[in-house]
Amino acid sequence: MRTAALPQTPPGTPPVTPAAHSVRRQVLDVLASMRFAIALLTVICIASAIGTVVKQGEPLVNYVDQFGPFWAEVFGALGLYRIYSSGWFLTILAFLVVSTSLCIARNTPKILADWRTHKEHIREQALQAFHHRATGVLAQPLGEAQAAVLGTLAQQGWSVKTQRREAAAKDGVSDGVSDGASSGASGGGPIGAGVMIGARLGAANKLGYIAAHSAIVLICLGGLFDGDLIVNAQVWAQKLQPFKGGMGEPERGRLGEGNPAYRAQLFVPEGSRSNAAVVNLNQGMLVQPLPFEVELKKFSVDYYATGMPKRFASDIVIHDARKGVDKAFTVEVNHPVVYDGVTIFQSSFEDGGSSVQLKPLRLDLGTAQVARAGQPAQAAQAAQSASSVAAVVGGSPQMLSVPAGDLQLEVTGLRVINVEDVAQAQKSSAADGAASGGSPGGESGEASGNDVRGVNLAELSKHLGSGAKPAGNKQLVNIGPSVIYKLRDAAGQAREYQNYMAPVKLDGQQVFLFGVRDTPAEGFRYLRVPADEDMSVQGWLRLRQALNDGAMRAEAAQRFGRMAAPADRADLQAQLGGSAQRALDLFAGAIPVKPGQPSVGGLPALSDFIEQAVPADQRERTSATLVRILNGALFELLNLSRERAGVAPLSPEQDEARRFMTASVLSLSDAMFYPAPMVLVLEGFVPKQASVFQVTRTPGRNVVYLGCVLLIVGVFAMLYIRERRLWVWLQDDGAGATRVKMALSSTRQTLDTDREFERLQRAVLGATAPAPAAP
Repeated sequence: MRTAALPQTPPGTPPVTPAAHSVRRQVLDVLASMRFAIALLTVICIASAIGTVVKQGEPLVNYVDQFGPFWAEVFGALGLYRIYSSGWFLTILAFLVVSTSLCIARNTPKILADWRTHKEHIREQALQAFHHRATGVLAQPLGEAQAAVLGTLAQQGWSVKTQRREAAAKDGVSDGVSDGASSGASGGGPIGAGVMIGARLGAANKLGYIAAHSAIVLICLGGLFDGDLIVNAQVWAQKLQPFKGGMGEPERGRLGEGNPAYRAQLFVPEGSRSNAAVVNLNQGMLVQPLPFEVELKKFSVDYYATGMPKRFASDIVIHDARKGVDKAFTVEVNHPVVYDGVTIFQSSFEDGGSSVQLKPLRLDLGTAQVARAGQPAQAAQAAQSASSVAAVVGGSPQMLSVPAGDLQLEVTGLRVINVEDVAQAQKSSAADGAASGGSPGGESGEASGNDVRGVNLAELSKHLGSGAKPAGNKQLVNIGPSVIYKLRDAAGQAREYQNYMAPVKLDGQQVFLFGVRDTPAEGFRYLRVPADEDMSVQGWLRLRQALNDGAMRAEAAQRFGRMAAPADRADLQAQLGGSAQRALDLFAGAIPVKPGQPSVGGLPALSDFIEQAVPADQRERTSATLVRILNGALFELLNLSRERAGVAPLSPEQDEARRFMTASVLSLSDAMFYPAPMVLVLEGFVPKQASVFQVTRTPGRNVVYLGCVLLIVGVFAMLYIRERRLWVWLQDDGAGATRVKMALSSTRQTLDTDREFERLQRAVLGATAPAPAAP
């Protein structure tokens, strides 16, 4: 036997490289592989979990406060703050679409070919390889037996095809079957004449595979269409310039009116109209003009009896200049309006430019400064109250002149309804107040439970305007309107303030709440100012301004000395008056605890004084005495301020007077650390609301809906529909009877399959059917 010689490769010939089509085939094999698709789905699931945990689209300062500057920058670079519109997430979705589409393209022809055939060409000998098989004899001729079997199967819903075979003798190979029967199970040999019946039930199981995979493609395509992919493509192709808030719209910062897909925010105040929506991107924002204008006629809010809002609604008019149409609609939460392919949702509401009247209460002035130019104190008070500031929420800043330097006033918000869980705030106040002593030297006096520095005032805003459900019974109360504003100094540094218009009853005392915070990421910290008998802040303000007046402090100290000591003890009166003077000066921050040190003021100043001047074993007794002297001197100062204002003095025997003084001492102490020289109290307002609408054009929405339907159908078909194939071989035995062989194949081997085959066996072979053949 001769063997042909292989051709020799000439020396220096480069190695043979795979053909280009082989490389493409390898790439396609990877893209269409199940491992690649599962890897993509895993990454998408992880990204979706991150997007659920990390709030999306928040201001950057919130992320800095939550994660720290370093990690906030890292997470921002990874696009974790807008995951679903980030480039890498959209790229993964695109690869998943390609991978699943290739998988469908490869397997669909095979599935459809298998779906169309009943495999009635299978050889008789191959039936012996199935797990579920049986044999028997029917006492009927072949024709009658065939008709009986076909009728039985048709009655049970089987789809049937038959093949009549003539006798033949040749080596054959059995057809492959779905449960993996070996092609060599039959061997070779003569094949007799007979009829092969191929039946099938549950063919929809095959279509479930196509439906489920097609659903993944459709859902991902819908996500790509309705995400920021189209907007980002326009930014790149048209070289658009996203801009930040407050910078003004640049020349190329506007999308086209015919943009096929977007998700934008539209801000419309009452009585105004607009068609300029804003699309938020990672790089900034772009203006998205609408093909019509939206006019807000009225924004309505309905409330529950507790004051919690239960319904938001906007009465709008759509002005379509192209069609000359003006249509009125009502947009509610979960009840959007669809017009010309654009869906309008009620997203939220904000202040639309309400007018507010603010009354400045000067904390840095003394009574002598207020009663200027020889005016009586009550006239000066009226003059100060008359100098109100008129402002508009979101309007132009105004300058306020104070001795420490001009401040810029920016009114940023007006909240007409404020629903608070007062019970929760009082519980926190009692717990924290009991844990922190209020008096200097560690003495727990009568007022220690009300010490504002020991109270978690953030509890008052923790549930503000939300549906939070804290543990325990809730006492929801609408505590009235509040105004939010910023005071900015010459260096550009600003603090934010929130002041409530009406007093709130906390711990049995009516108090005004004046909040402050340094950054938007913080909660407001509230100064509690007790209301006087007229439910006004003027009583406390007079006391505060009298405390700032050195002459009034001296007179109040002398009064306290004369009141506390016998009339015939001038030396004791002078001694008590001097102690009261010292206590008032320390409390007012007029003198430092030690020469050369900065003055502190408030109860901390008295505490520092005792620690430095009194031996440790005498501090408890000294602090109790000093607190009683301070309280008595402040009460005299209060009555002195009331006399100067023409108001009747209070009696220390009155319970209301004692509660007022207890709260005032603590409030005056905390006011020493209030960062502004004035408090702007809301005196009046004219509300004007604005609606924030989410306007969307989502061509992929119906695609996603179709994908969801296909996904439900596909999963149901694959999980709950079993494809079964049945083969029945009928052969004449030459004696007027018919030999029968039958076998069943199923996509899933379950106990139901066993029971089903037993029923089929009895139906086909009769009640005297033999037991199924052993595997």
